[in-house]
Amino acid sequence: MSAVELSSVADLANTTSGADQISRRLEALPTSGYVWRLVILLSLGGCFEIYDLFFTGYIAPGLARSGLMTTTTQAFFGFSGIGAFVAATFAGLFIGTFFLGFLADRYGRKAVFTYSLLFYSAASVIMACQTTPGGVLLWRFIAGIGIGIEVITIDAYITELVPSWMRGRAFAINQAVMLSAVPIVAALAWWLVPLSPHGIDGWRWVVLIGAAASMIIWVLRLYVPESPLWLARNGRAAEAETIMRTLEAASGEATPRPAPAVAPARAPVETGYADLFRPPYASLVVLFMIFNLCQAFGVYGFSNWVPALLVEKGINVTKSLQYSFIIAFAYPLAPLLAATFADRFERKWIICGAAAAISVFGLAFAQLTAPALLILSGVLVTGANMTLSYAYHAYQTEVFPTAIRARAAGLVYSMSRLSATFSGFIVAFMLKEAGVGGVFGLITAAMVIVIVTIGVWGPLVRGKPLDA
Repeated sequence: MSAVELSSVADLANTTSGADQISRRLEALPTSGYVWRLVILLSLGGCFEIYDLFFTGYIAPGLARSGLMTTTTQAFFGFSGIGAFVAATFAGLFIGTFFLGFLADRYGRKAVFTYSLLFYSAASVIMACQTTPGGVLLWRFIAGIGIGIEVITIDAYITELVPSWMRGRAFAINQAVMLSAVPIVAALAWWLVPLSPHGIDGWRWVVLIGAAASMIIWVLRLYVPESPLWLARNGRAAEAETIMRTLEAASGEATPRPAPAVAPARAPVETGYADLFRPPYASLVVLFMIFNLCQAFGVYGFSNWVPALLVEKGINVTKSLQYSFIIAFAYPLAPLLAATFADRFERKWIICGAAAAISVFGLAFAQLTAPALLILSGVLVTGANMTLSYAYHAYQTEVFPTAIRARAAGLVYSMSRLSATFSGFIVAFMLKEAGVGGVFGLITAAMVIVIVTIGVWGPLVRGKPLDA
């Protein structure tokens, strides 16, 4: 072996050893206000992603009111209906997560976190200016690409900044902060969608307000460091050491937790998508692909269709948006409640319990008509959905190693985007043919598959450090 080759091997070994040390030190971190501030700052950036994602459902009545879209269509793949708008959103998300998840692994969490948000905000502004169904769908698709990149990056980012013993709570708080955008977008839609302020459709104002507010990201990025574990895995040991010392110093007088033993990681190698379908990753990838194909029906089959489902039950547009606004408060509150038990139970059992609750409360929503009971069941479905959401966002990132975390999580998560793309058409079809009950029958079937796959084959992660 030549001197150059020997030097390269030594550098690779030092990189791997240094990253293992960083992993152990991250796992030994005690609770500190600084770590929680980082989680909240990243989550505030994610608020705009959630705002942009969730206005899909809330502006749907406005798109129909303006004549750009219809609630249902005669053809299954009707590109003039709300289903097509939902599909365009998730088709873009699929492209972003499946094909571009590697960007955060290659260029770092911080840069991709910043620029993907700016990308999809700009696309949303352009979408708000469109006057044809085709223009709206095209720019919604482009915005979806940026949202897809962002969601994977934030998940990987938070996973690598907190130890495993508090990761469940960190993701629950992350989801609570991000989902606080949902009541905001619901309130704005309730207020603006039925109107046309200054002669501009209300739904356009809802989109533009979110895009304008997203400029706060330029301030947030100044206070968020790069992931030290990503830096160490990419040979930038000095930068990783500086950030780790800041994290440790911020703990003050807090007693460090005992550093766990971490099995030496294998030297990182360039991994293509085909390699993810070979051992040792193949079984995890297939498991989480199946899970994501199904979970999207529960989460987005309800959240993106709440106003339309209420209208189908005979409630007028204004009332449906009012009810949706009340239900929307469950989005941030549910993860806050979940934070009390997020690290007490295995992630897989929390996911299974939430899936079962979605089925039960969803079927109740389909049958009830009294306003108070209808809102209550909607709140419970939403709460179960958000409990499922925080748990799987943590679960599907922590099971993969740092070198491929964003890429692998993006690959499996893209299946939920693919599923949600077609769920828009499928839900619209079921709503037309079988009503609200048919929609929730479909959701229940998907949740049964989630319970079986995760309950039987889901790995145990509680208390395990990253890259162990």
